[in-house]
Amino acid sequence: MAEPAQAKRARTAKILARLWKAYPDAGIELRFRTPLELLAATILSAQCTDERVNAVTATLFDRYRKAEDFARAHAPTLEREIHSTGFFKAKARSLVGMGRALVERHGGDVPRTVDELTALPGVGRKTANVVLGNAFGIPALAVDTHVTRVSQRLALTRADVPEKIHDDLCALIPKPKWTRATHLLIIHGRRTCGARKPDCPRCPVLALCPWSGKTRAELV
Repeated sequence: MAEPAQAKRARTAKILARLWKAYPDAGIELRFRTPLELLAATILSAQCTDERVNAVTATLFDRYRKAEDFARAHAPTLEREIHSTGFFKAKARSLVGMGRALVERHGGDVPRTVDELTALPGVGRKTANVVLGNAFGIPALAVDTHVTRVSQRLALTRADVPEKIHDDLCALIPKPKWTRATHLLIIHGRRTCGARKPDCPRCPVLALCPWSGKTRAELV
């Protein structure tokens, strides 16, 4: 029997409250000082760890401070600078294209709407929502692999498409909590609800999780 919408919203609220208690340090792990830096870092984070991106941007952002700097970048040089993040050719194209688009359409500033952000080269809905929620404080829910996995296991969505997962979660979570919920689901996916070997016995929301694939404590 399908879970009634009101009951699911109540369970979701309990899940988020317990996750917040378990991970009071939950927050974005990409390091940035400006909206432009977060936008560039999020583009670089595709198929790459935040730790690696932070190592690269620690020096990269000293050379690329404004949208104009990305717009005028020498592609082969930029590729070498971001090589260790993977997919460096595509990411370099996105960064240069993003810089040019910001200069041409927005006077070098990062826009504050989903439609304007997703119109930039290399920027999808997830990246746009990361920037909105963390650079501008505009409530936004970003769906990555961790949010997808955790929300599916918790039966908060049955969808596989990020756009539908986003809409399902937004229907369950009050808008002011969208950004925080993103951080909580991501950190839970990283620290406890891993893809290959979730640590279900130590899960703070075990009693609220209907997933049939739960792991058991290993016998010593």
